[in-house]
Amino acid sequence: ILRDNMADANYGVERLGTEMGMSRAQLYRKVKNLTGMTPIELMRKTRLAKGKQLLNSTDMTIAEIAYNVGFTSPSYFAKCFKEEFGRTPGDERNRSNI
Repeated sequence: ILRDNMADANYGVERLGTEMGMSRAQLYRKVKNLTGMTPIELMRKTRLAKGKQLLNSTDMTIAEIAYNVGFTSPSYFAKCFKEEFGRTPGDERNRSNI
């Protein structure tokens, strides 16, 4: 469900829970128990992983990728990407082109 709605920046925990037939609290407990992450952390990590894959496999700009994976701001995407992977999206792209 998350992958199908990844590009929708407004897609959040409430809608994910509704589509899975769970309350927000039920979703939180189940996701936390299964992954050790909150639903929001899981969504962010999933979006960042897809962004990394797109950086390494397409010629899309970083801004296009950020919007494509559901971030509303390329700068916030870059900040989260650096926190997750230890390098900026630009560094990741340059690294993959070497």
